[in-house]
Amino acid sequence: MKIALVGIGKIARDQHVPALAASPDWELAATVSRAGSVDGVPAFTDFAAMLAQRPDIGAVSLCLPPQPRYPYAELALKAGRHVMLEKPPGQTLAEVHALERLAAEQGVTLYATWHSRMAEAVAPAKAWLRDKTITRAHITWREDVRKWHPGQDWVFEPGGMGVFDPGINALSILTEILPAPVHVTQADLEFPANRDTPIAARIAFCGNVTADFDWRQEGPQTWDIEIDTDAGPCALRFGGNRFQVAGQDIAGEQTIMGEYPRLYARMAELVRAGASEVDLAPMVHVADALTLGKRHVTDAFHF
Repeated sequence: MKIALVGIGKIARDQHVPALAASPDWELAATVSRAGSVDGVPAFTDFAAMLAQRPDIGAVSLCLPPQPRYPYAELALKAGRHVMLEKPPGQTLAEVHALERLAAEQGVTLYATWHSRMAEAVAPAKAWLRDKTITRAHITWREDVRKWHPGQDWVFEPGGMGVFDPGINALSILTEILPAPVHVTQADLEFPANRDTPIAARIAFCGNVTADFDWRQEGPQTWDIEIDTDAGPCALRFGGNRFQVAGQDIAGEQTIMGEYPRLYARMAELVRAGASEVDLAPMVHVADALTLGKRHVTDAFHF
């Protein structure tokens, strides 16, 4: 199946392009970007022109920042194309609900992806926790924004989510593996004096679940979820790619290279089945944290 990749930035080059090159399901047939292209692939700078000129391309993968994504997705769905959304699926819940309705009306697939759910050890962790009682859980998700989003001011603009851009990865795992849902009860958010979205967040959920997100960590990065249960402690580490029970490795590997190939395999399954998949649970937690969060002003941040 032919697919177009829209937005040729860091995540597209690092993950989407290699995943598509290795996919048995997809042919990267076009790109749309004002800033980049992929060698050997027809390149467009105008999305509407690509849709008009390439009716043979049945699917579109949108790697744009969340702020401009809705009109692109709307245009693609109205043109009868299947749409795959990079996380987070949009800048607001309402616009993603609107896209979901439109996809159903058009009879095409809409896939709101959560790449961290495809991490190597997430499924084994979910299976192990299925019949356990959770007594405590804590997320530590600390990374360096300068490394992962160099010079990308959009992450600190309204709709960019700030530290919740990586934090939502942790929340996508949490909502996948817990045997019962939780909800946000309290949040403290640190906003740089010169920015519109938070650079750090501390969140409390019902059920003795807490989270610590920070975008200022240099050196080794921390992506851990530690859980205490009636059967003992377990932990997901390295962004969901290693699962430990009582400190012993049970499943996974220290790599993230399998996540995006699994996303594209799932997209192919959905298209063939004529189905959509739009789970907004991780984004609900972000919206609730921003609603309930107490604002704290911290030092100005500059790339």
